[in-house]
Amino acid sequence: MMHRDRRAWTALLLVGSLLWTLPAAALNSGLGSPSSPVDRQSPHSTTQGFLAAAHRGDYATAAHYLDLDFIPRAQQPERGAQLARRLKFVLDRKLSIDLSLLSKAAEGDPADPRFDLLGIIPLEGANVSIRVQRVAQDGSLVWVFSESTVRMVDPLFETYGPRVAEWLPPFFFSGTVFGLEPWQWLGLLVTLLGSVGLALLLERMSLAFGLRLAKWTHLTLDDQLVAAGRGPLRLPYFAILLAAGTSLLLLPRPVQTLFNRLSYSLIIIAVAWFILRFLRVFANFVQNRVSGDMRDAGRARSLRTQFAVLRAVFEAATYVVAAALLLMQFEVVRNVGVSLLASAGIAGIVIGLAAQKSIATLLAGIQLSITQPVRIGDQVVVETEFGTVEEITLTYVVLRVWDQRRMVIPITYFLDKPFQNWSKSSTEMLGAVTLQVDYSTDVDAVRGELRRIVEQDAKHLWDGRLQSVVVLEAQDRTLTVRALVSAANPDKLFDLRALVRERLVAFLRAHPEWLPFTRTESRQAPTALPGLGAG
Repeated sequence: MMHRDRRAWTALLLVGSLLWTLPAAALNSGLGSPSSPVDRQSPHSTTQGFLAAAHRGDYATAAHYLDLDFIPRAQQPERGAQLARRLKFVLDRKLSIDLSLLSKAAEGDPADPRFDLLGIIPLEGANVSIRVQRVAQDGSLVWVFSESTVRMVDPLFETYGPRVAEWLPPFFFSGTVFGLEPWQWLGLLVTLLGSVGLALLLERMSLAFGLRLAKWTHLTLDDQLVAAGRGPLRLPYFAILLAAGTSLLLLPRPVQTLFNRLSYSLIIIAVAWFILRFLRVFANFVQNRVSGDMRDAGRARSLRTQFAVLRAVFEAATYVVAAALLLMQFEVVRNVGVSLLASAGIAGIVIGLAAQKSIATLLAGIQLSITQPVRIGDQVVVETEFGTVEEITLTYVVLRVWDQRRMVIPITYFLDKPFQNWSKSSTEMLGAVTLQVDYSTDVDAVRGELRRIVEQDAKHLWDGRLQSVVVLEAQDRTLTVRALVSAANPDKLFDLRALVRERLVAFLRAHPEWLPFTRTESRQAPTALPGLGAG
């Protein structure tokens, strides 16, 4: 029995030795060499490389980022490209990958160096983990989408992939143009044309139904309101159809976000457009009724004027609110939109717009937010006061002065009057220190002292760009010497100038003959020449 076991162990050792001498099978050996370089050294580079290759339609290269060893070698080129394409659609639709959170180190996540989780996608009551895995490749370790993830691509695609893939010719799925496949471009064209046609049809049907209802009343206002909907009514229909149609095309997330924002903007514009139409129709209706019923012409003109002013106020408020809602879609100017809606409330805005000065102030606030001559955090000089912009509203700007005081400045000031912005394009600045010295001063020695000061005493304040000493002016008794230095920002420049001034004064004090002083000269009267005395 022991002899039989010994022979079995010997056979196992021989087989193990033989397998050890054979070369390891290459990863995805059926794919061959990639047509373009692939970077699979870290989870970040693998995920980024796969998405970049897939979005430009190079699915053959994208397949190299997948673990396809479970697929027969002969089938790997075709199946790898197919799986890469399907995985792209699933990730674009169901998983928002933040590349900044993925490890850029070859070792991956220290907590689990073999895997890195990109996210989880629900599928039929279960969760599918999308992971990249570290595997061996030609004696080195590379990162690819794990085999378990690749095996689940087909079930995920069946649930979240495009339905048209089963009956459109293969041409519509080959390559991409600006990140979209041909079938998606075709779908966009059909969606746009179909949305326009259906929106016009739905608008006519809605208006016809509204006019039929309006005829049941004796008022003419409802007929005019229904007619005012011609134009504004088609935009919401078009926006809803466009958003619904594009959601079926599995567009990349940035493109889908663009169409969603476009649909949202069209709805806002349509509502604002109809409100303006309603105000015009209602104002005309009321004015006609007042003019026909009132016998006092002066009173009628007074009421007409009041209605005109109220209409202008509500129209201005409509423009402001619509602009605010549109601006709130964008992160850069979201604060402007919030201020337009929340700074004083809708009622306060409507009341404030009745005054011309308030209108000018609000428009100045919008213009300031677009042109941005001054921003929060800028360091400015206003009316000889230096400070930092602490708050910007639609009506005023709060400036924090260097001594902690606050200046509240009307926002129109920054559009109507000149001011100094010390950090508009860059915070780097130059500063001068001016001294009065005697004519006997050795200017070269002063230059050397300034160089020593900035390189030793003020090296934490000086940015190394500029330091110079020049004789700025020669007066009758003294020389005006200017020391020019540079700093990275105004705060450091202030401290640097103060330090340079102190050190140069101490240097001049060590050479008292260079300090300014008043010279007194006495001259004797010329003596008379011999023989030229008084006659």
